[in-house]
Amino acid sequence: MTSEIAHQEKRSAALSSVIAAVGLTGFKMVVGLMTGSLGILAEAAHSGLDLVAAIVTLWAVHHSGKPADRDHLYGHGKIENLSALFETLLLLVTCIWIIHEATDRLLYQSVKVAATFWAFAVMITSIVVDVHRSRRLYRAAHKHQSQALQADAMHFSTDIWSSAVVLLGLVCLKLAAWFPALQVLNKADSIAALGVAVIVIIISGRMGLSSIQQLLDTAPAGMVEKIIAAVEAMPGVVDCHHVRLRHSGPLLFVDIHVLMDGNQTLRAAHALTDDIERHIQNIVPDSDVTVHPEPIERATQPSNSTTKS
Repeated sequence: MTSEIAHQEKRSAALSSVIAAVGLTGFKMVVGLMTGSLGILAEAAHSGLDLVAAIVTLWAVHHSGKPADRDHLYGHGKIENLSALFETLLLLVTCIWIIHEATDRLLYQSVKVAATFWAFAVMITSIVVDVHRSRRLYRAAHKHQSQALQADAMHFSTDIWSSAVVLLGLVCLKLAAWFPALQVLNKADSIAALGVAVIVIIISGRMGLSSIQQLLDTAPAGMVEKIIAAVEAMPGVVDCHHVRLRHSGPLLFVDIHVLMDGNQTLRAAHALTDDIERHIQNIVPDSDVTVHPEPIERATQPSNSTTKS
């Protein structure tokens, strides 16, 4: 698959997310205002920020696919990490508003919520749409190693659970209307809104931490040791050390130093470095590998003090 086809698939997945967010935001807003449900209005606000996040993701996916240039020697992949971090901040702003409104209704205000057919319809529709788009985004994110799409997919996966919480709140309201002894359930809508906020805070926190780790060039857990072990097992390699890794979008840049026979020809040394690069790329697909060969005499053994990092 060419990079252009992969880029088109990523854009298509991101665009479908934008279209779904537009429809759901409008639907939830209208029904939330009609019924007075804070849970649904919280979901409408959530979907509104979903729309902003989806647009940012679409922009990030478009620009991250640009090739490296003189000002961005590692390409533009970090744009996807910034997009995911921005999406996290939007979610946290939403949570602050939801918690404030829900607490106000629980402690001070009494707002009558109508658990109508349309209230149930909008939440069920939201769950169905979010299941479909989160699966599509996850597939594209996994296939093309896109953190922006992964963040979007994770975002909409949380929407499924938060919508289910609101739906549960509406069911409780219905039960309170049918059974007067269960009037305590009238507060279920605001409690459901708090449930939405808790879910979003937990997931967005994980997503934000992942984005920050990528921006700070945190190496994937265990990857350095895995590369060292694989390279040192190759014939002709005496030692592998000074391993450095950094992400740029879907690409993982791998930079290693290798001790090898210093008496072999330049052509033989070059062939060995090519073999090492291919071997690492088999272990880490979508990697850009640079091997720095260092000479060592045949009779010389590697020092025990060699630092591998």
